[in-house]
Amino acid sequence: MITVITTSYNYGEYISQTIESVQAQTLSDWELIIVDDASSDNSVEIIKKYCDDKRIKLICHDKNKGLKESIKTALKYANGEWITFVESDDSITPDALEKRLQTKADVVFNSVNLIGDKDWIKEVQKQVDKTEKELSKITFPANIFKKFDTKNPVFTLSSVMIKRELLTEELFNTKTDALFDWWLYINLAYENKFDYIPEKLTNWRIHDNSYIKKPKRKRFQMINVIAYCHVFKQNSSLNLLFFIIICFIKMCFIRLKVYIIVFIRLVKSILGIKKRKSPLFY
Repeated sequence: MITVITTSYNYGEYISQTIESVQAQTLSDWELIIVDDASSDNSVEIIKKYCDDKRIKLICHDKNKGLKESIKTALKYANGEWITFVESDDSITPDALEKRLQTKADVVFNSVNLIGDKDWIKEVQKQVDKTEKELSKITFPANIFKKFDTKNPVFTLSSVMIKRELLTEELFNTKTDALFDWWLYINLAYENKFDYIPEKLTNWRIHDNSYIKKPKRKRFQMINVIAYCHVFKQNSSLNLLFFIIICFIKMCFIRLKVYIIVFIRLVKSILGIKKRKSPLFY
């Protein structure tokens, strides 16, 4: 069985498409656990309409706890050997679960189809295309532990499936929700192989409230370096230490570049010059 986890928070506009995409799967042996993280919109009312399907379970938090805690709540009710995710503004193709089960690795992820805001899609698509090109050079299944050094090559959590036994309490030790998925993948990647399906099995929605467009998302927090250090504490070696140092130096240069870009955009704003859209900045 595959357990599908959906964390819900104020995406009542999209949640029906999410749920129906799971119900439409060619593979029937699944359960959908939805954790609503104290939504203030009509999300819960919409979700309840689908709970006649005994494979769908709704758990509601009485207060907002964030992504990490919502996943932990869902895992308490999970019965599947595999855990996969569909965020509440995304959806998956009818054959997504069936194709993910064909993996020969402990973690599998797939390519994505971008939907939503057409203008922003053009910018995000450039990053997706670049990542797909890099992934095409790797022979999967593979250990991609070092591929997370300066960026996350996994497009979205909605494209991922993980063996349930790997999701231990230790993996949720990060102190922040910011870029939690990056932290998760690095910790998983040290000892486990990842598989990649170059098919667009996930519809990744880019819209005004998307995480990728939020200015306060702490995108340049060095969560990757912190995650690598966490792995080092449990698997210390000189090679790993050297890699972490190089990773830190690379991230410092990236951060400097970001500050320069922010300054240029500020000057353009003051001078009334139109700023180019970017998936990194408003």
